Amino acid sequence: MKIAALLGGYLVSRWRFIRHLAAVAAAVAAASFRRGTFRPTVRNVLARQVLFTGFEAVRFVSLLAFLIGISVVVQAQVWLVRAGQAALLGPVLVMVVIREIGPLLVNFVVIGRSGTAIATELGNMKVSGEVRILDSLGLDPFIYLVVPRVLGVVVSVFCLTVLFITVSFGSGFLSGVILGANTGSWRFFVRSVFGAVAPEDIFNLLAKTIVPGLLTGVICCVEGLGVSRAITEVPQAATRAVVRSVTALFISSVIISVFTYV
Repeated sequence: MKIAALLGGYLVSRWRFIRHLAAVAAAVAAASFRRGTFRPTVRNVLARQVLFTGFEAVRFVSLLAFLIGISVVVQAQVWLVRAGQAALLGPVLVMVVIREIGPLLVNFVVIGRSGTAIATELGNMKVSGEVRILDSLGLDPFIYLVVPRVLGVVVSVFCLTVLFITVSFGSGFLSGVILGANTGSWRFFVRSVFGAVAPEDIFNLLAKTIVPGLLTGVICCVEGLGVSRAITEVPQAATRAVVRSVTALFISSVIISVFTYV
């Protein structure tokens, strides 16, 4: 009975946390379309969040995409040509890079770089009393702190994923040419890839960038603002934010893939 009680209490607490995340995500989405939300101060926070999360990660994401293009795209070209299945080049690359690797790795990068930073920053603000000061000045902490950070993460994940796919395909094709993978001209390569992109692939790409990005931003903000007055809780909140963001990333990716392709 004790085990059943502990299990039931754990499940109830997890369900309450999930409902809380869903409520915060819905509130962020509603505030995004509300007139008067994006005042100059909020736009400034949003721009700085996109700068840190998106622009400053361009070099690392490009390097990662370059290496993935060399390792994955080149191998696909070489082995499909050897097997006499060059016509499958586009579908294979779409399935591997666009559907799975691109969104997954970019979300990992954003969680590692920005997820911890958001949770730590908001946790320090909560401990130092800055959140109460903002409230006393008439600034809604939710609008000023949460909304622009969540939207900045979503926009950055989408843009970085598009960059990742573009760089990986480009580096893969050029590396294949250098290594002698006879897959035809670059026009054939582009037609093969874009010809294999179906409407469900576009939906999958949008969903796997918007939904995990939204969940990452919400989880990190909730964990950061959830600390009390002890400074020692800040690193713990950052750790929980990363773990729960990664868990949400995998769960949402699986659900989206099943919903889209099964």
